[in-house]
Amino acid sequence: MNSKLPKPFDKAIIYQDTKLYACLANYPIVKWHTVVVRKKSISDLHLLSKKDYEYLMDKVDELRNALLKTFKIKKVYLIYMDEANQVHRHLIPRYDEKWFDLLQHKPSKLTDFSLTQKIKNNLILKI
Repeated sequence: MNSKLPKPFDKAIIYQDTKLYACLANYPIVKWHTVVVRKKSISDLHLLSKKDYEYLMDKVDELRNALLKTFKIKKVYLIYMDEANQVHRHLIPRYDEKWFDLLQHKPSKLTDFSLTQKIKNNLILKI
């Protein structure tokens, strides 16, 4: 992987292909916080071709749906922050809090990989 982001834990990887990977965040702000990362180093969304942008967003959509199904929640927030200078999206499950409160959580190191396989099982990929 040519990403500028920290290498994900092997047990945290939910999906990967030649263009991107999705995994549980190394330092989640809430349980099952997931990131979708382009493998090729690209510093900003506006530098993606339309085709690559649509591909990224299709995968984000598929992963969001898997999180919704796995955790039986109504909302998964999609956040784009480019502090790492590497195109990636954060998928933040909303449990019983509003969006601003979620951002106040202090990240802690990921230690629970127990539902990674269940998320994979609920991931329905478009062909």
